[in-house]
Amino acid sequence: MISPEFQKVQRNLTALVEFSRNINTRLDLRFTLNNLLLSCFGKFHTTRGFAALFEEGALQVAESKGLKPSFIAEFPHITDLVKQKDLLESYCSEYSITLMESIESSQKYLGIVGLGSKMNKQPYAEDEIEFFRTVINIAAAAIQNSVMISELRTVNKNLDSRINRLSSLFELSKEFGVLQEEDRIAKALLYSILGNFLTSQYAVIYYQNNQSKIIGSTIAKTALQKIFSHYTISMFQHPMEREELIQLIPELKDLPFEILIPMMHQETPKGVLLLGKKGNKEPYSEDDVEFISSIGGIALISLENKRLFTEALEKQRMEEELEIAKDIQRNLLPRVTPPMGSVAIEATSISSKQIGGDYYDIIRMEEDNYVVAIGDVSGKGVPAALLMANLQAFLKSVCKRNLPIEEATGVLNDLVSENTSDGRFITFFWCYLDSSTNILTYVNAGHNPPMLIRDGAIQYLDKGGIIFGVMKTLMPYESETIKLQKGDVLVFFTDGVSEAKNEADEEYSEERLEALVKRNAAISAKEMVSVILDDVHRFVRGATQSDDITLVVMKYE
Repeated sequence: MISPEFQKVQRNLTALVEFSRNINTRLDLRFTLNNLLLSCFGKFHTTRGFAALFEEGALQVAESKGLKPSFIAEFPHITDLVKQKDLLESYCSEYSITLMESIESSQKYLGIVGLGSKMNKQPYAEDEIEFFRTVINIAAAAIQNSVMISELRTVNKNLDSRINRLSSLFELSKEFGVLQEEDRIAKALLYSILGNFLTSQYAVIYYQNNQSKIIGSTIAKTALQKIFSHYTISMFQHPMEREELIQLIPELKDLPFEILIPMMHQETPKGVLLLGKKGNKEPYSEDDVEFISSIGGIALISLENKRLFTEALEKQRMEEELEIAKDIQRNLLPRVTPPMGSVAIEATSISSKQIGGDYYDIIRMEEDNYVVAIGDVSGKGVPAALLMANLQAFLKSVCKRNLPIEEATGVLNDLVSENTSDGRFITFFWCYLDSSTNILTYVNAGHNPPMLIRDGAIQYLDKGGIIFGVMKTLMPYESETIKLQKGDVLVFFTDGVSEAKNEADEEYSEERLEALVKRNAAISAKEMVSVILDDVHRFVRGATQSDDITLVVMKYE
């Protein structure tokens, strides 16, 4: 006859085998824990219990039955079952949890299982406690496997998500690569973000030369432009959630944006994305921010390429126009120097990289009378070149009136003043030469005084009056008449000669020019021009020419 004790052992073994078979049919953590608790409830006639597992270094209730919600909500932060055993037992006793055993696998604590008191109020017997431990040991392997499977599923899910996002980024990069229009780039950027996160509120702010520009928004662009016009792009170095964003930009408090993400180019912010809540109402994760940043970076490359392409086209167009303007300007200068009796004349003008305002002219008035002029318009570029062209037209017009040179100079100044704005002015020197008598009469209107070299001495031709363009003529200009002598040399120049700089930022200077022309007074006018240019080039030693160089040399031979 089979004893009751043997029958009890047999029932326990049958229950354990059935339990092991059940939990190993599915590698599902919740199913395993649920079966563990229900098996214990049926065996010990209890109605409450829980299973807690270590997650992120602390115990978290993974499954519970018959316990109030507050049990899970107020569960203590347990990181060490051994050291914090008293804390755990004290808390669980408040909920009538009278039996607890740890879940261990490979000498590793996985968690703990707790059961409430039995319905008959009797304490748990030794054999019941042993059965409880056995059930937990059987479940431990299934729990560990379920946890590993769950973690692997999470990893695989994240990996799949990253692969999908990388694939999306690859496709987006190809799409953005062919877009040139700013609005199409903005739309592609927004559609890709909306498709992934289903947000209904957005704004894209792009910065050019530190000036904000709204290129896409669900909020009125004028309102956002007014806000962001007060903030520089350097302020947005990292993503900001709503609280931090509002602290930085209080004006966004009443707008539905949850996060700001900078669009980076070579580790430098060039724009920002403002996004509202996700369609699922969940907060933006680090992976979300990384993905959005990547999309923004790809879009930003397209925007920058578009900007650079536009700038390159504009630069090319400007260079072509400047080349045309240079050719026109060169054609305004005399192509040949006419014979002037006993006075030889040589002139040259070397422009810097930009078109400028240097000017010289040689005009034949009558058979033996000539006008020689040199001028320098303030500034560079097209405005200076246009003013120089006007000056030439004024000069030719005034010369036809055969006025005395001081009176003609006043007329020239009045014409220039009437047609000059933005504070521009012209320094100007000119002279009448009667080649039959070799008498020269000049007026200097604020120009670098030309040098008259005679018998080893230098006289500066500085008689005249104010520069052109400052105001109309109130005081008449003064003139001076000189009877040229054989061997006299006249050197007219612009400040591109005297102010030419070398790499040490030192100026060539009028003193150096004075010494040079005195040493070479015996050579011809043509040779003098070459000597001066060579000396200037030796001095600057390859430094960039920053201003036009214009020289006119006359010699009475």
